[in-house]
Amino acid sequence: MNPEQFNEIAKRIETEVARVIIGQSEVLRLTMIAVIANGHVLLEGMPGLGKTSLVRAFSQTLDLRFSRIQFTPDLMPADIVGTDILEEQESGKRAFRFQAGPVFANLLLADEINRATPKTQSALLEAMQERTVTVLGRTYRVEAPFFVLATQNPIEMEGTYPLPEAQLDRFMFKLNVGFPGLDELTTIIENTTADKTTKASKVTDARTLLEMGMLARQVPAPSQVTRFAAAVIGATHPDGADAPDLVKRFVRFGSSPRGAQALLLGARVLALLNGRFNVALDDVKALAPAALRHRIMLNYEGQGEGIRTDDVVTAVLGSVKA
Repeated sequence: MNPEQFNEIAKRIETEVARVIIGQSEVLRLTMIAVIANGHVLLEGMPGLGKTSLVRAFSQTLDLRFSRIQFTPDLMPADIVGTDILEEQESGKRAFRFQAGPVFANLLLADEINRATPKTQSALLEAMQERTVTVLGRTYRVEAPFFVLATQNPIEMEGTYPLPEAQLDRFMFKLNVGFPGLDELTTIIENTTADKTTKASKVTDARTLLEMGMLARQVPAPSQVTRFAAAVIGATHPDGADAPDLVKRFVRFGSSPRGAQALLLGARVLALLNGRFNVALDDVKALAPAALRHRIMLNYEGQGEGIRTDDVVTAVLGSVKA
């Protein structure tokens, strides 16, 4: 695959998904970047804003094995990963057989993930990080490509549980899904109340998607850009050399090294989408909010003052010299 083919396929994916999802162009673009990079995405927004429809549209365009889990407070880890069941064989003997759970898919929609308890939320951790599932001492591999697109309601809503920090760190991006504008809302109402439904068409398949991800990893990143990304991560920590006052006052923990990995890998994909075969500083800066907003933990004073992690990321980008 060459960069021209990459761009053509990516544009067709974006066009097909945009037929179903009105507006939300930035969310759509960033989700596509993560999918090409084989990363996981956490979509946060109020109910009814099209988060689930966005994930379904991507599954249709990519023609992947799709699975959906509706998270509820009574959902158990075995409902996600699967379990051994005892069944009788033709010989009359009984034996255990592994019944795979819905996590064994290419694209997993974890719908309203913060409706479940932290124990159940964490059932996805091994699959998200290692692409394997361990049940009763036996390990099963999840077929590539594998990525989780999870939706969650704002944690202030009734009956929600904040995701554990370790699991948040496994998401490449966290995207905020905002309310549509008047024109977009009008179009949404017209499209969804008529007697016909819009469905995204198939654009590519799993093999091509993996090839796109491999091509993106070949995009060179100058040492200056890599060092800038590392400096940005360091500046999110209160004791970092370039940490701005906002970080020193209101941040308890900064980003892990996974934040830098998300920045550089996403920047490689973004560079290709912008028609370049090299990573620029602007690519890293453009992806910083999505890659870092869920990896920065505020202290009690920061929470009390209503500080947003996006404000922290902006301050960090302003304090780190390119």
